[in-house]
Order: sequence, then C-alpha cells, then structure tokens
Amino acid sequence: MIILVFLICLAASTIGGICGIGGGVIIKPLLDAIGIMSVSTVSFLSGLTVLAMACINVWKNRKGGELDANRSIPLGIGAAAGGIAGKYMFSALKTAVGNDRVVGAVQSIVLFLLVLGTLLYVLYKKHITTRNVTGVIVPVLIGLFLGICSSFLGIGGGPMNLAVLYYFFSMSTKQAAVNSILIILLSQIASLLMTVTTGTVPVFEWGNLAAMVSAGALGGFISARLHKKLSSELTDKLFIGLLIVILGICVYNTVRMLS
Repeated sequence: MIILVFLICLAASTIGGICGIGGGVIIKPLLDAIGIMSVSTVSFLSGLTVLAMACINVWKNRKGGELDANRSIPLGIGAAAGGIAGKYMFSALKTAVGNDRVVGAVQSIVLFLLVLGTLLYVLYKKHITTRNVTGVIVPVLIGLFLGICSSFLGIGGGPMNLAVLYYFFSMSTKQAAVNSILIILLSQIASLLMTVTTGTVPVFEWGNLAAMVSAGALGGFISARLHKKLSSELTDKLFIGLLIVILGICVYNTVRMLS
C-alpha cells in the first residue's frame, strides 16, 4: 500500500507542480476515496507532501524570471494567515461534528464547488476582461481567502489560486503556476507551524510520511524541469483535464461518506 501512496503522491506532485495547484487537491480526494487513513491524517500528510514539492519547485524556478515578488509576497503573507485561520476552522468543524466522514463530505462538497467555478472560469477566460491589481492590501486579502480555502480543505493549494492570479493580476498560465506554488509554500509553512505548536498533529504511520514527502520532493524537482519545456497551451489542457477528474472524485467521495 505504501508503494501505491508513493505513486499517487509522485504523480499528483508532478502534475500539480506543473499546473501550479500543488498536488494536494489530487492527493487529498484520492486518498479519501481509497480510505486507508482518517480524514485528519490525510489532510496533515497531504499538506506536508505539498510543502516538500513547493520547496523544491520554488527553489528550481527562482531564477526563471516568472516569480513576481511584488505580488506574490503579499499574497503569500495573506495565505500564511489564511492557513492558520483555515486550520482553526477545520478544528472547529471537526469538534462540532465529531464525525470524520461528515467532515470529509463537507470538504468534498466545498472543493467540488470551488473546482467547478475554476473550471468555468478557465473555459471562458478568453471572454473575461482581467484586472491588474496593485498595492499591498488587496493582494493580502486575496491571499487570506486562498489560504483559508487550502488549509480548511487540507489540499495545500488549489485550482482557485490560478483563477485568482489570472483574473486579478493578468498573469499568463505559466507565470500564474510558478507564483501559485510560492503562495502554497508560505501558507503551508504557517499551517504546519500552527499544527505542531497547538499539538493537533494526528496519528500517522511513519512509512506513509516518508513515502509521501519523498514523492512530493521528487515531484517538485520533475515538475520544475517540465515546466520550462511545456507550452502554455499544453499546460492549460492538462489543467482542464485535471479539474474534470477532481470533480468526479469529489462526487464519489461525497456519496461514499454520506452513505
């Protein structure tokens, strides 16, 4: 089973790194569907996997000229705060409900709606006039929203990052992907620190941790190499296909957890 977990995380981290969605949005629903770990454990280990991927990816792309620090750092600061807020929201929901399956179903429904909205935007973005937001306050607030979503859902990032970067900052597909990974990196660091300092680390198997984090790091390296070679058009197609797959997994998970 550890080999299967490793392969899932490697594929997800590689594709997620190329598209800029982090990979957790694939890992979380897939492992929930398999049902080999609790919802809380999947959320925690998925976040660590994405963190490993983001560290390698950002480091490899730091000199590529696509990172826009003036925008991404305020977004990342907001995302870091959002990562902490999202953890609080997840813990509050879990305490209030007291049932992992119901919590997982709520996560699946929210993720489905966000991914569907992102898919519709990407399909029709040629007909949508983008903006070019400047300053610090608005990017911080946008990052806060993104961080809350990714942390609450336990996905470490998300397709909505790209839609936001497309619309509010008029970034190209490849530029948005690189900057999205930086945002994911900062939000995951904050989320991990909060989980550790509050003593809410769930029970997990060290073998799964090693397999997932190593797969994330390897996926970050591979995705950084492929990102430079793939065209924006191919990246767009890969992203759209991925969104459709995620929607299907979300529907499956919601039905399974509520049945």
